[in-house]
Amino acid sequence: MTPTILVLLGGLVFPLVGVGLLGTLLGVRAGMEAFGALFTGLIMAGYYAGYIIGTWLAPRIIRNVGHIRSFAAYASVGSATSLAFGLVVDPWVWLVLRIANGLCVLGLYMVVESWLNEQSAGPARGSIFSAYMASTLVALGLGQFLLLLGDTAGQTLFSVAAILICIGVVPVAITRVSEPRIDAITHLPISELLRASPLGVIGALSSGVLTGAFLGMGPIFGQRLALEDPEIALFMSAAILGGALLQWPIGHLSDLIDRRTVLILTSLATAVVAAVAAVIVIEGRSGLVPSAFFLGGLMFSLYGISVAHTNDHLEGGQVLEATRGLLLIYGIGAFAGPLLAGFAMQGAGPVGLLGISAATAAGLALFGLFRVTRRMPPPPEEQTEFIAMVRTTPVVLEMHPDADPSPELDLPRKGD
Repeated sequence: MTPTILVLLGGLVFPLVGVGLLGTLLGVRAGMEAFGALFTGLIMAGYYAGYIIGTWLAPRIIRNVGHIRSFAAYASVGSATSLAFGLVVDPWVWLVLRIANGLCVLGLYMVVESWLNEQSAGPARGSIFSAYMASTLVALGLGQFLLLLGDTAGQTLFSVAAILICIGVVPVAITRVSEPRIDAITHLPISELLRASPLGVIGALSSGVLTGAFLGMGPIFGQRLALEDPEIALFMSAAILGGALLQWPIGHLSDLIDRRTVLILTSLATAVVAAVAAVIVIEGRSGLVPSAFFLGGLMFSLYGISVAHTNDHLEGGQVLEATRGLLLIYGIGAFAGPLLAGFAMQGAGPVGLLGISAATAAGLALFGLFRVTRRMPPPPEEQTEFIAMVRTTPVVLEMHPDADPSPELDLPRKGD
């Protein structure tokens, strides 16, 4: 791995630590301010709304002003919104800020990922892709523990998040590599994805609902259970750590047998763990953190398995567009997740989050069982290899080992 790649990863790791802190901090503070579970879910869903908007808007901005200026602009606005959360504690203002925050984080991802694409080639693409995904999860997990640095009722932690986002500008601003071009981002139509792999599409959507609900409403869940800030940080980081560690063994298993079987079993296990966690909550038993670890490991695995299953039924030249389409579907699910969880928690209390998780995972498993009766699996030797994935932006998928590296249709850039 070249020094340039390490510099670029460093330029994103610091902001992502701040983003991890901010997401949990907002949930905790929203609970303290009695925003209500439903409106808090709407605020958390705003992040994914900004992400979806940024998928179309960010490439245009980067093409018009360049990577370094774009990164500085996104980091500046992201830092400003982080500070503004603590200065103006109002649910409607927070909703607007969260949308802007999601758009800025998407832009930061996109700048770094396009540079990483430029720096990776041939067999190195896969290893860089894996390192990038792992560093993303580690950074988000580390951010949870920064919740212990200050009072969640004050401004300090919002300032810490803002500082970390600003620090990320430094390695990117001093890099000496030439700026790459951002190509047009095209998605395989959802109708074509559904024809190719109905289970892959529903799996990506369900995975988005599960992870969006947990990451968005997990801090509120912990607060409603009267957990202290260190306990909430441990609870959230356990889920992210589980996602980082369990994806590989589960994914490797899906390379050896019918991938649908692994997706069904993983979905069922997710539903069971969510149900067990619900019993723990209802009866006041111990074991919530181990449950979070396994719940995170299982639900984070669903997206990668769904992508790999879809790719099993595509031609090589379709993989990039299809995976981008699945990423968008995942984002739609992640937007819906906090809203559904907020509605459930408004009526059923904190256990509503686990109820939504169990129901979503069980629904995916049932749909998987139905699909098994409709199509024969491809031979194991013809299956693509599982790749552990985290939701970032469509740009990073150009490093996906199964993607066709051929260039996309270019959009006109400023001055063309």
